[in-house]
Amino acid sequence: MKPSVEQLENLLALRRDDRPEEGYWQDFLCEFHHRQRERVVVQSGFKGFCGKVSAWISDLGPSKWAYGAGLAYATATVVFFLLPKGVELENAPALPVKYQVIPTPAPTVEQLDQLDLSPSTQGSAGEQVF
Repeated sequence: MKPSVEQLENLLALRRDDRPEEGYWQDFLCEFHHRQRERVVVQSGFKGFCGKVSAWISDLGPSKWAYGAGLAYATATVVFFLLPKGVELENAPALPVKYQVIPTPAPTVEQLDQLDLSPSTQGSAGEQVF
């Protein structure tokens, strides 16, 4: 049933005189800010962290789970190949130490004797004089 214009005018005239009691808006604002602060405190604690994680997980679709599983598989594979394997050392059989000194021949000086280092031959062997 649709109200008539007269009924609407009467209703608006009645409501025009209705005013909230003194301090209503101040109490409303205080309560509103109090609820906002409570919500922030709940969101910033451990309970809020758990709520964020559960919301994040529930928002993931099947394709994102597949991407995550592929990334985890790739990471595990890289770690498997990059970690060094345990090297097994074989103990060599103990051999007695030989304190024998093997003499080496003295360096030959024959090549130095063949060189002509006199001042008259300087520059004749292809050296450049500056």
